[in-house]
Amino acid sequence: MAERMVKCVKFQKDLPGLDEPPWGGELGKRIYENVSQQAWDMWLEHLKMVINEYRLNPATREAQEIIEQQMEQFFFGEGAALPPGYVPPQKKA
Repeated sequence: MAERMVKCVKFQKDLPGLDEPPWGGELGKRIYENVSQQAWDMWLEHLKMVINEYRLNPATREAQEIIEQQMEQFFFGEGAALPPGYVPPQKKA
C-alpha cells in the first residue's frame, strides 16, 4: 500500500501523512489532512515539554483542553510553519 501524502502545514511540502486521525473531533481531522508523520513526531516531543512545564495530568479534562489548544497553536497558529531551510536537530545516538 502506498504511503498517504499530505501537504504538511509545518514543513510546507508533501510528506508522508499519518495512518489515522491522532485526536478526536475537527482538530484531529485537520491534523490528519494537513500534518505529516514527521511534524507529528515533532509535536510529540514538544508535548512532553508542555506536559512537564504545565505539570499536566493528561487524564484530566483540563489537561486535555490545554493540550488541544497547544496542538492547535503548534500546527495552525501564528508562525506554525517552520522557517525556510529549517533543519531538525539530529537525535543523539
